[in-house]
This record gives sequence, structure tokens and C-alpha cells, in this order.
Amino acid sequence: MYIVILAGGSGTRFWPLSRETSPKQLLTLIGDRTMIQQTATRFRDSLSVKHIYVTTNKRYAFDIDRQLSEVIPKSSYTILIEPFAKNTAPAIGLTAIHIKQVANDGVMAVMPSDHIIQKNDVFCDILLKAKSIAEQGYLTTLGIVPSKPSTGYGYIKKGSLIDESLEAYKVERFVEKPNYEKAKEYAGSGDYLWNSGIFVWKVSEILKAIENFMPSLHHGLVEIGNSLGKVEEGEVVRTVFSDLESTSIDYGIMERAGNIAVIPAEIGWSDVGSWTALEEIFPKDKRGNIKYGNVVDIDSSNSIIYAGKRVVAVVGLKDCVVVDTPDATLVATKERAQDVKKVVDVLKKAGAEEFHTHLTVERPWGTYTVLEEGERYKIKRLVVYPGKRLSLQMHLHRSEHWIVVCGTAKITIGDKTYYLHNNESTYVPLSTMHRIENPGRLPLHIIEVQNGEYVKEDDILRFDDDFGRDKEPTETNFVFK
Repeated sequence: MYIVILAGGSGTRFWPLSRETSPKQLLTLIGDRTMIQQTATRFRDSLSVKHIYVTTNKRYAFDIDRQLSEVIPKSSYTILIEPFAKNTAPAIGLTAIHIKQVANDGVMAVMPSDHIIQKNDVFCDILLKAKSIAEQGYLTTLGIVPSKPSTGYGYIKKGSLIDESLEAYKVERFVEKPNYEKAKEYAGSGDYLWNSGIFVWKVSEILKAIENFMPSLHHGLVEIGNSLGKVEEGEVVRTVFSDLESTSIDYGIMERAGNIAVIPAEIGWSDVGSWTALEEIFPKDKRGNIKYGNVVDIDSSNSIIYAGKRVVAVVGLKDCVVVDTPDATLVATKERAQDVKKVVDVLKKAGAEEFHTHLTVERPWGTYTVLEEGERYKIKRLVVYPGKRLSLQMHLHRSEHWIVVCGTAKITIGDKTYYLHNNESTYVPLSTMHRIENPGRLPLHIIEVQNGEYVKEDDILRFDDDFGRDKEPTETNFVFK
């Protein structure tokens, strides 16, 4: 079985914890692993997983690669990069074409990267059942047995029984998100399941369905398939994706094909679609509160208070959500928690940094944290991982001072290369090529003071980079291991 993880979403409903550069799948919400790490390590040996494919966009690819390499061997996964976000149907089609190239055919299990599944063994057993149904030619989906009426999910109505031993049914119809009265009816009937967005099918069957129901996507996938492994591959993928419509696999295929099967699943599932979804995951105190982080609470009830290191004190809250990060805080009633998307829209239109990124930013070489910023200056803390180095770069509008706090730095400024140690410093003049490298075995910590007429992150010219950033699209590896 080939595992396909869709990891291109932005997860705006989890602002301020999620940002444009830090989507939900890269966050740690429960346990000690990020959501994509949990998804990638979810499979038992009995599933005989041949390979994991992660389909995402270039913006998230390096962070995903770093996170996955911490929990599974790099040889066990491939990251596929979509040049444009075009929804799930093109992403799944692109992945199917790549699997076809290496295996001709096979069963692929497709799932989102940012869902919670608490009953892992049960989930793996159901995937094996779904694999058996898929091998009979069905496009198979997992339907979550409703635990309550919910207006936040689409529903699947079960039809006739296909296989009693495998607990598989034909799908009679898909239903859009209902109102509350309909949701009560569906949840109580026993005939309806939540649409999980988890699919299992043969590569040949999904490609056949795309050919029948999405001919323009099929034509584009044929072009991509013919280019795989060739010099022009990157440009072909980019050209094809630029012309595709944004279409979900549900709308494009599942609601139209006839060979659709569903297997009911009780797996402790949540799509964690909003802050209130934490009520399904975290334990509550005796007053019905969920508290995470450094929280001081006086007489609050039925509320969610999510904090970091600094103290968040609440008094007498009822049915509220409070989420605190170093640079932004959300306060909302639980009833309006979904409207955080409107806040994100306002910040996006204003070009606010709080929409785009956190104060601490992950980079392929390490992290940087903005400590202070004002007119004509910015102060950062850089952490460079052992054996990593920043790009050879230049700034046109700012100079920089570097002070080593911990570790040993190999410094290149202009045509000079030398080493700096604890409490030593150096200066980078304007319009001068420079680079920082960590040759040691411990993280390198540097305080950087920027000064100039413009201190935004886009004032950077890269001349050499270990991570392929700032290359032209035709030079980008759309597949990397």
C-alpha cells in the first residue's frame, strides 16, 4: 500500500497559532509530535506500506522534510511539490501519476495531514479492509460514525451491503453540510456517516475515473506522465497546473462515479477544524474548561484557554476561547470561534506580519526570532543547526552586526573567511556578500542587529544556497527525497 498525505492546506481557523508560513499540519497540538509527524507514523508494520508520498507546495516542503526526517527514514518518503494550489483532485492525480511510474499499479491510501486519530490500531485494521475492497475495483472512503449531530461535516449515506465480513457498503449519496435539525436526523438514523476525506483505491481506478469525469485533468496528467524524469518535467508540471481548475476530489469524482464504497469507522477521529474541536481531544477540568500552557484561571467555565510560556490570566469567563502567542492574542466566544477566518482576512488585506509569520521562524538551516523591531533597526536571535549554513547572500538596504552567544561560527564576509567564538562579534557592511556556517556539533546562537533604511525579510539577494531557494521554476525539483 502506498500512503498519500495531502499537506498543502493553510489551516486559517487556528490563527494565531497557525500562520501562512506555519499551517496546522506543522503544529504540535496534542502530544509531542506535529500533526504531520503523527500522520506519517500512524501505520503498523502489518500494513506493508511500500512508500509514503507527501503532496504539498514549495513554501512548506522544507519544513515538512525536516519534520518527517526526525521520525521516519528519509528513504521511506517522497515529497511532491505542486506549483499552484488547485485543491485535492489535481494533487491526488499528480501523486497517482508518480506512483504509476514506479509501480504501474497499486493501492494508494489518501489522507489529510492534519487530522487526529486516537484509535490507531482500529484505523489500521480498517485500512486493510478498505484495501481489500479497493482491489475489487471500488473507490473506497472511510465514513466516520457520528458521535453527535454536527453541522461542520459533510455526510455519506450508506447503500446496500457489498461485503459483510469487510463491513463495506455502496455509497447511496453524498450530502453537503446540513443544518442542525438535519444533522440530528442523520446522526440518529444509523444510515449516515461523516465524510472523513480518507480514501483508498487502486491507482488504475482513480486515473480511469479522472479520465471519465475530469478530462482536462486527465489530459494534463498524461503530459506530466510523459515528462517525468526528463529535464522539462518542472516546466511541464508548472504549465499544466497553471491551467487547471481548482476542484476537490469529492466534487470531481466521488459524487459522480458509480463504483463508490464506504466503510464505517469509529477511530477517535477529528479534523480539528476549529479551536472548539479541542473539546474532543483534551480533558476538561471540573468546570468544563480546557487549559493548556501557563494559565491562571479564576472561576471560568466551559472555556478553552491556550497559552504559551507567558502567564495568561482569565477571570469569570464563560463559553469563551482565549489563545495567546508571543505577538498575537485571540479572544472569542465559542459560538463565534469559526469567525477567526474573518480576522485572518483582515490581517491579510492589511499586509500584517501577524498573518504571515510568527516571531520565531523556521528555516532549513535553523530558526530566527525577532526580539525587537523599530524604525531603521531589527534585532534577531539566530539558531543555526550543526553542519548547516545560511545562503551566501547580500542586502542592499541594511548592514548587520553579529555577536556569537554560544557555539562556533564560520563567517564569510566579502573575500574573507574566519571563525568567531563566544562573545566575539563582527560587522557586515551594506551590499557585501556574507554567510554564516555552523561547523560544530552543537547549535550555534547568534544575536544579529540590523540597521538601515529597510529591514524587511525580502531585502536579500542569494548567490548560493544549499536548499535551492530563489531558483527559477524550471530549475526546481518538483520531486525530492
